[in-house]
Amino acid sequence: MDSKIKFILTDIEGTTTSVSFVYDVLFPYFRSHIEDLKGMTANEEVQKAFKKTVELAASLEGIQLTTVDQVIETLLRWSIEDRKITPLKTVQGILWKVGYEKGEIKGHVYEEVAAQLNAWTAKGLSLGVYSSGSVAAQKLLFGYSEAGDLTPLFSAYFDTHIGMKREQESYERIAKELALNPQQILFLSDIKEELEAATAAGFQTIQLVRPGTTAAWNKTVENFTQIEVN
Repeated sequence: MDSKIKFILTDIEGTTTSVSFVYDVLFPYFRSHIEDLKGMTANEEVQKAFKKTVELAASLEGIQLTTVDQVIETLLRWSIEDRKITPLKTVQGILWKVGYEKGEIKGHVYEEVAAQLNAWTAKGLSLGVYSSGSVAAQKLLFGYSEAGDLTPLFSAYFDTHIGMKREQESYERIAKELALNPQQILFLSDIKEELEAATAAGFQTIQLVRPGTTAAWNKTVENFTQIEVN
């Protein structure tokens, strides 16, 4: 079995990017602009997200949503509860796009990340992202990052459409989509449960122990420069 790493899959929050950026910048921006969704109901993505919100509110919570205001109130509540729900992630990405394009938001990445991503690419490694945030939101963060546009470095993006990050099957689907042996994929995350799921699927794994993170894995590093790829 070829276990040489060919693909590095990285989480975002707590791995490439400070958790505080998400909680202190992105989430507050979304909540302060959520009413703007009322003027975007002609947007097909917004329509689909609203419809899915109605369906999930009924199936998960037994709540019947009949107005746009009720849908927005539910999305706001889910945001405050930090729920990993796909339609919430979709509308967050839509509003963040406005903020990034206006220059009101710049995506945070730790200072060594951009250089190390470029170094791995130069070595012939392929790179991808797996985050609970929508693919659109991922591309915005890296596209409008403090280090410039990093999106050309990534060849694949995955979000909750592929599955939840603490489920083994999600990583099995990713390996299948990448057409790689799971052992050829290195997954980077700060969350033990995600690393457990990826390991169960056959991935190689390393925990990033950034400020505020507690070491809880057999392989840990403090930053990307400490990662040795075979």
